[in-house]
Amino acid sequence: MNLLRGAVRTYAWGSRTAIADFTGRPSPTAHPEAELWFGAHPGDPAWLETDNGETSLLDTLRDDPEGQLGASVRGRFGDTLPFLLKVLAADEPLSLQAHPSARQAAEGFAREDRLGIPVTAPNRNYRDASHKPEILVALEEFEALAGFRPVEESIELMRSLAVTDLDPFVNLLVGQPDADGLRALFTTWITAPQPDLDVLVPAVIDGAIHYVRSRNTTFAAEARTVLELGERYPGDAGVLASMLLNRITLEPGEAIYLPAGNLHAYLQGVGVEVMANSDNVLRGGLTPKHVDVPELLRVLDFTPASDDLIRPTITRDGMELVYETPAPEFAVSELSIDGEHLGHEIDAPSRHDGPQILLCTQGSTVVSAKGGSVTLNRGSAAWVAADEGPIRLAADTPTKLFRATVGI
Repeated sequence: MNLLRGAVRTYAWGSRTAIADFTGRPSPTAHPEAELWFGAHPGDPAWLETDNGETSLLDTLRDDPEGQLGASVRGRFGDTLPFLLKVLAADEPLSLQAHPSARQAAEGFAREDRLGIPVTAPNRNYRDASHKPEILVALEEFEALAGFRPVEESIELMRSLAVTDLDPFVNLLVGQPDADGLRALFTTWITAPQPDLDVLVPAVIDGAIHYVRSRNTTFAAEARTVLELGERYPGDAGVLASMLLNRITLEPGEAIYLPAGNLHAYLQGVGVEVMANSDNVLRGGLTPKHVDVPELLRVLDFTPASDDLIRPTITRDGMELVYETPAPEFAVSELSIDGEHLGHEIDAPSRHDGPQILLCTQGSTVVSAKGGSVTLNRGSAAWVAADEGPIRLAADTPTKLFRATVGI
């Protein structure tokens, strides 16, 4: 078992304070810090702290796949850690995006390889051959757009804005209030000529301004989102698309699960993300980066998703809060040490074989296993190899650990 130093990723939408404060470093930072990667993705692996200095987790897995991953995980996923854990800090909205299914990712990666597109090229869609289901658990209030909302709600929202230019699109949905209608409307907007968008988007923004001023609360969050996105991305079809998506506010500890084909955009907040070990993103707007509309349309799932379908089931097993997902690559839970458990060494529940990454989000604890022990404070993480067996925890103050391991 070793302390694990995450790899910081700097993107324009990140925060100059959140990740630095979380890891106990000086802030504000020189550049916005968007993500902190704890995993073995070739793009930015984390680093193990050893007696001989730091070593890449990716290299450690290559040198000792059996001991680090275990026979069961190797049999299912080869010599690759199948999941990636991140801390995400968004001060500004991320791009409107979706992730491919396993079949789509494999086909897309092979196709772009045949075309000779370098894997690091900015116009590359598929940087690996894996799908990317993911779960995000909020560490603070977190705002997001995720999944197409029920059609009748989108109709009501657009009518509430009282924008005459929206009438033909409202009528389209009224005449076809299902996934096919959503596909037709979204396709119309995302492929619209820029002069048309330069008329429609400002009209919708004006409607949102009037709605907010009316102090009507039914769609207040949606209207404010239209205004925020319209200010940052004037003339972008993603501003219109936001009216078709579920507008979600997560409180700390709440989560959303995003399967393949789910159109989404994180808006603001800090959370823990766990996903399949992939960096495949298909963007649809709200970004200066590469947008491939035909490929996005090919992977999107337009089936309306109510809020309760997006939020995973959460169950409690003693000290462990388990976030249930169907993803075989990962399992996510939160271990809480408080009350009668304080001041004692306790056994953490053992639910799965294979390696674990533990991330401390509150307090401080000593984690012990066959390979020794480490102290985790807020913002620090540990790698527990498969051959190091069950773990024991000891804390004197209320402590929370996120645990990522391989799914069933």
